[in-house]
Amino acid sequence: MAAWTENELSRIGDADEIQIAAARHDGTLRAPRPVWIVRAGNDLYVRAAYGPGSAWHRIARTSGRAQISASGLQKDVNVEDADDAVLDQVDAAYRQKYGHRYPGIVDTIADREHRATTLRLLPRDTA
Repeated sequence: MAAWTENELSRIGDADEIQIAAARHDGTLRAPRPVWIVRAGNDLYVRAAYGPGSAWHRIARTSGRAQISASGLQKDVNVEDADDAVLDQVDAAYRQKYGHRYPGIVDTIADREHRATTLRLLPRDTA
């Protein structure tokens, strides 16, 4: 499995937001949507701010694939549900990155419903 480089982790993880285009089962991409992204350790995570019914989230979660763009990088990624053990770290990363500007929104995306939408993004090995 491919791993993020430190450069990719920094550039993507430090971006204020990324564009994510969920891949349908036939491989076509939906229109990209802006989402917040956080880094926890050597992994990148996103959540559906509008809940599990968000179309981009449903499709990415079902297909397990998406394409992200941030800071001049475009990457095909595998998408998987985050392990429950990392959710507190992801909450902390959201609070650190966005909490000073958007405390109310961060409180909302740290609730039980939104924590359940946490997706881990992994670079897709295209070799």
